[in-house]
Amino acid sequence: LSHFQTVTTRASAWPDLISFARCRRRGDGDKGRFCCFPKDPLDEVETWSESVDKVLSSKAGQIAFREFLKSEYSEENILFWLACEDYKKIKTVPEMISSANSIYSEFVQTDAPRQINIDCTTRENITKNISQPTLNSFDTAQKLIYSLMARDCYPRFLKSDIYQGLLRKADSR
Repeated sequence: LSHFQTVTTRASAWPDLISFARCRRRGDGDKGRFCCFPKDPLDEVETWSESVDKVLSSKAGQIAFREFLKSEYSEENILFWLACEDYKKIKTVPEMISSANSIYSEFVQTDAPRQINIDCTTRENITKNISQPTLNSFDTAQKLIYSLMARDCYPRFLKSDIYQGLLRKADSR
């Protein structure tokens, strides 16, 4: 769950993202560049209003959306979605088994610490098959969570103080 662990340990506030992204002067002319992002994160802010996919495909968008979801007490949705994205890239069976069990215990099982809101049939199917996971083990649940984020959370994100503040910051540069 490398991405899950990375996402959960990142700077927790958007202002920290901007300062975190700036490279420290290393004596090689990089002062002021963004070393952790391919470009200035604020350059992407306006495109996030096009679709939830634009938000989720941007590292800065993921962080901003996560902050918003955290304010709505639904951060588990993006963390689960990102964990599933990483899970689908796994190449070895032992790593797949380990990651599947971690995702299951963190997000899927009843009373999981970050239990996602999925129907009981989907939860039961994952539970039944967790002993022999495949790269598609979480696909149905991930689609449900994506749909929930796109339909419910994303429109509120666009109206949120977090997103509107980022738009103003991007426009004032």
